[in-house]
Amino acid sequence: MNERDILAFSETIARVRAETGKEIIGQETVVEHMLMALVAGGNVLLEGVPGLGKTRLVRALGRVFDLPFSRIQFTPDLMPADITGTNIIVKTEEGNAFEFRPGPLFASIVLADEINRATPKTQSALLEAMQEHSVTVAGATYALQEPYFVLATQNPVEQEGTYPLPEAQLDRFLFKVNVPFPSLEELGAIVDLTTGGADGVASQVCGGADILAMREIARQVPVAQAVREYALKLVMNTHPERAESPEIARRYLRFGASPRAAQAIFSTARVRALMHGRFNVAFEDVAAVAPACLRHRIALNFEGVADGASADGVIETLLKEK
Repeated sequence: MNERDILAFSETIARVRAETGKEIIGQETVVEHMLMALVAGGNVLLEGVPGLGKTRLVRALGRVFDLPFSRIQFTPDLMPADITGTNIIVKTEEGNAFEFRPGPLFASIVLADEINRATPKTQSALLEAMQEHSVTVAGATYALQEPYFVLATQNPVEQEGTYPLPEAQLDRFLFKVNVPFPSLEELGAIVDLTTGGADGVASQVCGGADILAMREIARQVPVAQAVREYALKLVMNTHPERAESPEIARRYLRFGASPRAAQAIFSTARVRALMHGRFNVAFEDVAAVAPACLRHRIALNFEGVADGASADGVIETLLKEK
């Protein structure tokens, strides 16, 4: 990795953000986290009320990176075969034969809309695709095209008739990103963009091969020992069973983050450093990615819920422990 690679990396990200901005108003932090996850090669869980542009953002990223895109609307009656694909009988010259018809999981960017509305059986069908980047149907395993990302959404308000994601599946998501409501100025710009005469359309900036090349560059970013220890200690401090953990963790947390949290912090902090034109990971990079890496991997206990604590509040306190 040299200065030219870092400059090209940051310039590409800048062009991607500029094109995405043609369709998405505001949400700079959300867009930045999405780009970090895409380059790092992880899945993202977007949480926000309906109408905030989550689906529009994912579609825009698919156009900017020129990647195959598919959208799955999760419902209680959705079956695993509806998303993985199935074998059908076709007529050939030799007679009838089975032919595999791939489902919507066979795309580079898969939007799993309202993932918590599907039954656990269908949710679990995503696990292999998210973790192994492959799908197994009727004993045959099919590799998914790289790069591959699952970007899921869920509504935090309406919980009736939903199936909350289990911890094992939440852990497969690199980030959990909260999508906030726009400001007054941003809301006005959104209305002008979407109800005016001309709706902005993002243009292609790079392809899948470029993402894979950027990922290899990011893996070469060094992490100083002090920053490494800070990140590792942060993950360890989320475990309430450790006597060395801060008092807030021992008081409010039921369980702490998994080793995947540490992996997520290091991989995305490296990408963020390059996005900001730096040669190495800084403390601020760890602090910027930690909430999205940890908020879905820790759980409040009864006392934490009763006292009105939040996962983000606990993480904010833990980040101050150096």
